Amino acid sequence: MHDSHPLASPPALLRAEHLCKSFGGLRAIDQASIDVARGSITGLIGPNGAGKTTLFSLLSMFLRPDRGQVILDGEPLHHLQPHQIAQRGMVRTFQVARVLSRLSVLENMLLGAQQQTGEVFWHVWLQPRQVAAEEREFRDRAWAILNSVGLAEKAQDYAGALSGGQRKLLELARVMMARPKLVLLDEPAAGVNPTLINQICDHILDWNQQGITFLVIEHNMDVIMSLCDRVWVLAEGRNLASGTPAEVQQNPAVLAAYLGQD
Repeated sequence: MHDSHPLASPPALLRAEHLCKSFGGLRAIDQASIDVARGSITGLIGPNGAGKTTLFSLLSMFLRPDRGQVILDGEPLHHLQPHQIAQRGMVRTFQVARVLSRLSVLENMLLGAQQQTGEVFWHVWLQPRQVAAEEREFRDRAWAILNSVGLAEKAQDYAGALSGGQRKLLELARVMMARPKLVLLDEPAAGVNPTLINQICDHILDWNQQGITFLVIEHNMDVIMSLCDRVWVLAEGRNLASGTPAEVQQNPAVLAAYLGQD
């Protein structure tokens, strides 16, 4: 149970305040705010078209808000590009897993490592020992993560040969290569069979125990209720409710807007 007294609440790792985003005459996000406590698994739910993925894109600066601000670990993000935000520890996934189909699973993993010395051309010639040592370290880490998620036997296969669920696992595993502080997960259970959903949830819980914070969009309410410490509800681009999973599940406004009950 979580103490509701504000002084006892964990500090926010991510805070978004009064975000707005319009596309033409459509206000997709309208004064939306959200806090994600450090060390939590926080859920974001809402009916189709509520603006959840748009909000993710604003948080990660794949889209620029018209108004409002996003603060990660005390630092405003409006001046940063998405790759710079990833380097600061916030990484996102997508509704449809994005993998490089013509590269192997292992090569996909190695691309997830941040700020590699060998990415700078001259370092390959001027710092060959450091580059080689980092490559060994990243390769060892990639193998360890693949083994932990059950994809080690697929390491040399093309990523395009994986099933939809395995691609989701690969995307999650690749995110872990970046050593993130916060992961934005966009529907990790979508299109995945029940057995693999349970595996994905177990991995999320394990990584959370290791200190990684998660913000999760998910339509599968069993996943949200079993994983999340706190849930935010979005409807028509606006905040509708927030609370514990049990509180949100019993909220009349949520039942009306999200579950289609009167």
